[in-house]
Amino acid sequence: MVVRIVYLMSDDWAERQVDSARTAPLLAGSRMGIHGKSWLALIVLALFALGRSTSCFAQGDPAAEPAVLAVAKVLPAVVNINTERVIRRAVRDPIEDFYAQFFGYYRGRPREIRQTLQSLGSGFIVDPAGYIVTNQHVVARAADLKIKVTTNDGKTYNAHYITGDDKKDLAFIKIDSKDSFPFVNLDNISPNLLGETVLVVGNAVGYGSSISRGVLSATNRDISVDNVDYKNLVQTDAAINPGNSGGPVIDISGRLVGISSAKMAFTPQGVPTQGMGFAISADVVRDNVKQFKAFAEKHPAGKSSPAPQESNYAETLFGIQLQDLTEELTDALGYQPGQGVLISGVEPDSPADDAGIERGLVIYRVGKHDVNSVRDVENLLGRAKSGASVDFAVGVVRAGGAGQRVETVTLAAR
Repeated sequence: MVVRIVYLMSDDWAERQVDSARTAPLLAGSRMGIHGKSWLALIVLALFALGRSTSCFAQGDPAAEPAVLAVAKVLPAVVNINTERVIRRAVRDPIEDFYAQFFGYYRGRPREIRQTLQSLGSGFIVDPAGYIVTNQHVVARAADLKIKVTTNDGKTYNAHYITGDDKKDLAFIKIDSKDSFPFVNLDNISPNLLGETVLVVGNAVGYGSSISRGVLSATNRDISVDNVDYKNLVQTDAAINPGNSGGPVIDISGRLVGISSAKMAFTPQGVPTQGMGFAISADVVRDNVKQFKAFAEKHPAGKSSPAPQESNYAETLFGIQLQDLTEELTDALGYQPGQGVLISGVEPDSPADDAGIERGLVIYRVGKHDVNSVRDVENLLGRAKSGASVDFAVGVVRAGGAGQRVETVTLAAR
């Protein structure tokens, strides 16, 4: 028979309905004894219920979310990287350039200006001694750079460039400090499974410790962004913004998925895209960091050879002086607008001069890539070395279909 025990808030009153035959042994005890045992049972039940409710509250606590725990695990090792470089450039007034197009010489000498170039990026510490991995393009020409690293706790340190790999777009720098730093363990990396949740951590648009979330969309991607080819990348729809370059992409266990590297805003055909960010895969990072550490043991001060002060590969390697085709120049010369880069000068006895290239012609293509600015050409020639052969599509395309003559010329870099 069911026993019903109803207790009110008062300790002095209780209603008990029991079967006399089955509860006779219980009734042999004192009234107070039964009362005390019943209250003990209630207390046990109440504690059990409270424990269950506390567990439910914990499950709903944002501090217990896997993504929050993953970020807390990795964030102390993420750094903001600020680089600064002073360059000297010889410049002419645009009117001088226009005058030279028609009269064949410059009236005045160029003036020299000094420019301070700054860039922002991200990176993360991979060794307690303060070694950092980031993108090569974040610390490009690092021999000339002043590198400042800001850790997540707000402390700023000087750092120096150790080594890097242009083709992998990876660089290795070290904080100039004897402190011990939190770091990301590369021995246990993410399995990089399609659809897994990923988090992008870094210095997005200058805002440090920014987090974005998405999924791993694809692996083994080969892409071309701004005429730069990237190989074997992982793809994500998590937002990757300027400044995220070099920062970690992690899974919800805090393991490395990759290093933020590029965002594709437009396809090569000019079609706008959304949610297409790319990162260097964690296994590539891990393997390269091992090589970088081995180099650092032998060369703790890093590479000592200074890099050139400004990007002028076309002139240095081939003797070609370049100029952007502005709208005014294009109209004056009668060239097809929006195409090519003007050759404003050719150095005597240079590879370009020996091949018969003349001032006033236009470079339309370098290798397999169309070019429309001096920057396009410089980016493509940045990895060319002495003795390398490069194809240039050179000539003139007139406006309105008035005629064109374009030939491919192969030049050997000096």
